[in-house]
Amino acid sequence: MSNKLRQEVENLARLREEIKQMGGEEAVVKQHGRGKLTARERLALLIEKGTFVETGMLGSEFGVDELVPADGVITGCGKLNDGVRIRDVAVAAYDFTVRGGSMGIVNETKVTRIREIALKERIPMIWLNDSGGARVSGGGFSGERVALFANTGYLFKEESLMSGIIPQIAAMMGPGYAGTAYIPGLSDFVPMVKGTSFMGLGGPALVKAVIGEKLTEDELGGSKVHCEISGCGDLEVNSDEECIQAVKEYISFFPQHCEEKPQRKEWSGDPMALIDDGILNVIPDNPREAYDMHDLIRYIVDDSYIFEMKPKWGRNIVTGFGRIGGYSIGILANNPMFYGGVIDIDAADKATRFIWLCDAFNIPLLFLSDVPGFMVGSKAEKSGIIRHGAKMIHAVAEATVPKFTLVVRKSYGAGYYAMCGKAFDPDLLIAYPGAEISVMGPEGMVSIFARKQLAEAENPQEMLARLAEEIRPQINIFKTAKSGVIDDVIDPRETRGVLFRALEFTKDKKVFRHPRKHGVYPV
Repeated sequence: MSNKLRQEVENLARLREEIKQMGGEEAVVKQHGRGKLTARERLALLIEKGTFVETGMLGSEFGVDELVPADGVITGCGKLNDGVRIRDVAVAAYDFTVRGGSMGIVNETKVTRIREIALKERIPMIWLNDSGGARVSGGGFSGERVALFANTGYLFKEESLMSGIIPQIAAMMGPGYAGTAYIPGLSDFVPMVKGTSFMGLGGPALVKAVIGEKLTEDELGGSKVHCEISGCGDLEVNSDEECIQAVKEYISFFPQHCEEKPQRKEWSGDPMALIDDGILNVIPDNPREAYDMHDLIRYIVDDSYIFEMKPKWGRNIVTGFGRIGGYSIGILANNPMFYGGVIDIDAADKATRFIWLCDAFNIPLLFLSDVPGFMVGSKAEKSGIIRHGAKMIHAVAEATVPKFTLVVRKSYGAGYYAMCGKAFDPDLLIAYPGAEISVMGPEGMVSIFARKQLAEAENPQEMLARLAEEIRPQINIFKTAKSGVIDDVIDPRETRGVLFRALEFTKDKKVFRHPRKHGVYPV
């Protein structure tokens, strides 16, 4: 090696080391003081040691002479071990210790490059978000810099066009304001760290200046707001470490891209073995008594494990991923523990997005139906329940992945359609003994068809209950099965085995549709 090259190599090594210090010792101490890991510490947890190839490490802020390490974002590709496979992923980790992780010109050039790599190589794209949004400080504030705004927005267009091609994950581990709020808004999975992550189109200062509302970050867009109220967050976690683990668990259910199928996980159990008798105790004898659908799901899936999406929002429907005999499966289940399992606006939106997600990445869908129907009443109508319900029905009809429907206890009215009834081409339509499929429940039918008798009765409630019980045998599931409308009535203890065999015989399912650009979605 020549002396000149040796000197250049040594200079490069020193520069790299300086960049690895991020915003410096003081900034790192502040970051830790907020309960947050640094961007490079997060990467070390996410990516297998020695496999990360960093892109744009030498990038620095445009128009300034001082070193701005990596211009506030670390980008590159590495290997992630999700417990099922070791896979390649692309990562953009915003570094809050450098310019608050804000999006500057070089910063966004780097992120654009890694997005292009992710799409071209068909590998998942993971954002580790900890950013103040667009950069409006540092390097001076000038009309020329403001004018450059007209040449921005590519991130959001490209993220939209990448949707459904490769998995996109936005782990919220700090603020995500203005532009960076749309990164999670356009991503498939958004875990949020409690107490340190925030999302909003405007931060507290901007909100106060524009509309006079004085709020803390947590009140405006913290994890509670978005994981329990808005539905923009998918999972609330307690720390950066938990957030990284959630990313790994989530991606383990997915293929690398839309042209693959999820890899089957090795499982030591026997999927055809009968489930424990305890499953027979989950569903109450009283058809109006609530129970927690999670209890049933745990009996069905491998290792009783479900990775739930949006567990604190739209709680009358459960959405999440599990495995049966090692195969990934997406689960939608009405939960009678909340509002009787009725489908309201939030439940419909939650289910729709989950169906789209599974269908995009070849994950079969299991519908566990115990639904009284859609929410009715003036509040529901004024809020657009027809439109939101139609969106869910649209998603079920469009899905081309294997679809399995199990009527657990009841499936009434349009709720039956939305939970993949016969007309929606389920690859298997089965029910438990005692289940009911009907235009409405017995009580509803009596209320309508015997309203004159009820109005004249001395004890209308007693008459309602008596007539409902007289009608109930007419919607017995064995009558439905006798007509050939459903495929079978099964012993609940057979559930896992039946579904496992269905997953096997539908692996090569093909669906042909009439050519079109896309449907006109009722959103």
